Amino acid sequence: MIFKLNKDSVMFPNPELADDDGLLAFGGDLSVERLLQAYINGIFPWYNPKDPILWWCPKERYVIFPNKIHISKSMKKYFRKHKTELLLNRDFCDTMHRCRMKREEEGTWISDDMEIAYKALHHAGFAVSAEAYEDGELAGGLYGVSLGRCFFGESMFSEKKNGSKTALILFSKILQEQHFLFIDCQFYTEHLESMGGQYISWKEYKELLIKGTRN
Repeated sequence: MIFKLNKDSVMFPNPELADDDGLLAFGGDLSVERLLQAYINGIFPWYNPKDPILWWCPKERYVIFPNKIHISKSMKKYFRKHKTELLLNRDFCDTMHRCRMKREEEGTWISDDMEIAYKALHHAGFAVSAEAYEDGELAGGLYGVSLGRCFFGESMFSEKKNGSKTALILFSKILQEQHFLFIDCQFYTEHLESMGGQYISWKEYKELLIKGTRN
């Protein structure tokens, strides 16, 4: 059963009622209050531009544990060869837009409304961007939502080879230092698997979510 959200309330149905593919609800809006209510319950928006807003909560979650980020031999060689650094919130809007542009040809879920919504979430202190530099030049970056000790990754971009990998590895080190519990990748990709991504059960995810955002 897919639930229709009420615009007068930011509350969501029980996320455990999502369909097998993870689809839980449609409608509502992308207000800061609703987005926060979504993420704190393991729910996120993902839909095609011009379609109704769709809200998802997969029963298995694909995550990366910051202390288990995989650094391949080729990436270790890359880090020895280049001077790399990571900046947080260099330009959140620019980073999100670059993520959108890199996916325009293959279709992207990042619409004008999404950019506006996450800019507001950033100004409220909950959406974060991370940008990696290689020898002084922008190489890649990522953005997502940070709540407590949980990070919910939304998208990445590369301007140079290994750019998004560099950003994710360096950002994971920061999250590890700050005792973050996980990076929620939402869905599986081969790229994320190569970085140490793994499936966990909803039960384990929910326990980590509660521990990271409410304790």
